Amino acid sequence: MILVKAQAGSLTDSGQNTGPELLSMSANLSTSFFIAKLLGPTFAIIGLSVLLRERAFKAILKDAVQSPALLYFSGFLSFVSGLALILTHNIWSLDWRLLITLIGWIAAVRGFVTIFQPQWASALFATFMERQSIFYSAAAVNVLLGFVLIYLGYFP
Repeated sequence: MILVKAQAGSLTDSGQNTGPELLSMSANLSTSFFIAKLLGPTFAIIGLSVLLRERAFKAILKDAVQSPALLYFSGFLSFVSGLALILTHNIWSLDWRLLITLIGWIAAVRGFVTIFQPQWASALFATFMERQSIFYSAAAVNVLLGFVLIYLGYFP
């Protein structure tokens, strides 16, 4: 198919105007599906591993909180991944794609705070480890979020 750009949008070889809104929407949807397919299994696996390997995960978290280098690096990774999501998927529509946008913003803010105020992240992680209800709730939210994104990404 040959596409010819026009100021009002694009024309297909049959002369149909696809318009910039339609092209933008389809590109955003394909990006949304890709990100859902990427993040869904990631969240589900992390959440399940936290639930199934509680003792090991708490030991990892304890070591990370006591290491300024690991804390900084986790903040850096969170900030960069959140910023990447924001730059590729900053869609504020009232549908499932908003979930991906919010994940990006939360990750970027979390990373920023961890880099500049690591003591806040340490306190949050300590609370996370001490309170079983918060620990299991956070893991369950990860699993649920993962399965929701898997469903949305792989079974639209």
